[in-house]
Amino acid sequence: MNTVAIKQERSLGLVQATAINMIDMVGIGPFITLPMVISMMNGPYFLYAWLAGAFLSMVDAMVWSELGAAFPKAGGSYNFLKETYGKNSVGKLMSFLFVWQTMIQAPLVIASASIGFAYYLSYLIPLTPILSKMVSGGVVILIIVLLYRKIEDIGKISIVLWVTVILTLFWIIGGGIAHGNFLEPIKHVNDGLTINYAFITAIGFASVKSVYSYLGYYNICHLGGEIINPSKNIPRSMFLSIAGIAVLYLMMNVSVVSVIPWAQAKDSKFVISEFMQQIAGPAAAQVITCLVLLVAFSSVFSATLGYSRIPYAAAADGSFFKVFAKLHPKGKFPYVSLLFIGSIAFVFSLLFKLSDVINAILAMRILVQFIAQAVGLLMLRKLRGSTNFPYKMPFFPWPVYLAIIMWFGILISTGFVMVLGGIITTTLGALVYFIKAKLNKEWPFDARTKI
Repeated sequence: MNTVAIKQERSLGLVQATAINMIDMVGIGPFITLPMVISMMNGPYFLYAWLAGAFLSMVDAMVWSELGAAFPKAGGSYNFLKETYGKNSVGKLMSFLFVWQTMIQAPLVIASASIGFAYYLSYLIPLTPILSKMVSGGVVILIIVLLYRKIEDIGKISIVLWVTVILTLFWIIGGGIAHGNFLEPIKHVNDGLTINYAFITAIGFASVKSVYSYLGYYNICHLGGEIINPSKNIPRSMFLSIAGIAVLYLMMNVSVVSVIPWAQAKDSKFVISEFMQQIAGPAAAQVITCLVLLVAFSSVFSATLGYSRIPYAAAADGSFFKVFAKLHPKGKFPYVSLLFIGSIAFVFSLLFKLSDVINAILAMRILVQFIAQAVGLLMLRKLRGSTNFPYKMPFFPWPVYLAIIMWFGILISTGFVMVLGGIITTTLGALVYFIKAKLNKEWPFDARTKI
């Protein structure tokens, strides 16, 4: 049986698409990075870093929306880069580089959430370093088991997890409101604020952490081949996800620092648990910790789901190893790709610390994914005009230019070592591609193709 011939079914609607995005965005990230952002900003104006992350995400979502609506296929950026840079020329290299870096950074993303899960679990159960690694690895294994099924069932699971995410955030926000000082952080947000080089530098570094917490707003693009009415539902799901999560993040931050002063919160290891203990006692703190753990688990679930479609899309297109193009004969999901990504994530969850992966994730993504596909959209729009784009961003091309500039700023803020690591990884990927292309007589070594 030729498993590549099996087509994926469009069965995810707007609600399910938005749920998948939102549970990917709200993983362990905001609970871990909340004190980090406060510490980097070192003032009550730390909320501006969260606004900056939301603004960048919303602008970048316009790029994703144009490309996602025009090319609604499994694989997301893989297809975007191939289409924008040319299927038979530079697009082959760019799409290969995306899959290359995905095979490294996707497991890092999954591992970061599972490591964060183990980190917060230590509030409830003291964990030795070995036990912590066993927990993070076990989370990855359980996720693979849950995802090894039909997409319709996954859509239902996503809704349940989404409701849990929203209820958790509402409880944190509601607790702060009930405490009585909810508006105080907003009233004093500009205390001590001076717009100067130091502030710009601080918001740049802090935005690395806040942007990490917003990542995932584009996750549905990786499932483009399974979305109902993708030209409308892909853009809508992204904008709804970002707007909803931005409001919830801001309110959650305000709620926490209305109870725990920012100067104290910036040094807290379990800020959400300590916040709930202060307003409702130890039992409530344990319950909220359990919910945070479930939210982190949900994020691993959603991220693994989206990333498992990328090697599949590349293999089905003939640009990656054929074995990854196999779909499960009954469930019609890319099981080989799922198992491979999950296996690498399992290994990474045992090897790395959370602090080691957040900056690395962004540094690896920005060059090949965010900036490259934004430039590609400019090229494709110039070549084709706007007639082939079901979604058209307002004020084109200015949002694209703005996204590119902001992503460069975030890249620089990750630090010299991370930028260098991203460049080296991309260079090695290019070398592998050219060796592969030479052996297979593909572009640029195929005389029938031209740049």
